[in-house]
Amino acid sequence: MISPIEFHEAAFAELDAAFDWYFARSARVAAAFLDEIERALSLISRSPQTWPFYHRDTRKFILKRFPFLVIYREKAAMIQIVAIAHGRRRPHYWKTRL
Repeated sequence: MISPIEFHEAAFAELDAAFDWYFARSARVAAAFLDEIERALSLISRSPQTWPFYHRDTRKFILKRFPFLVIYREKAAMIQIVAIAHGRRRPHYWKTRL
């Protein structure tokens, strides 16, 4: 079963900011970043329990080509993306979103 995905407002803003940063440097790299995010979301929605627990009830999916984590949690009828977090900056800043 594929679970629907909902973004926390701040997580969507992070995705948008990261895309804009990559796009300012290279449209091709920005497109590759979005492809990697879409791949992550597809895998998460198909099998959310595959990736390890991270903090409380969240899990993390580590992108392969970019230094970002997709932090998410399972809710009753959907997956909530809590953060699109840079892996080397301000660890755990997103905890207040829980």
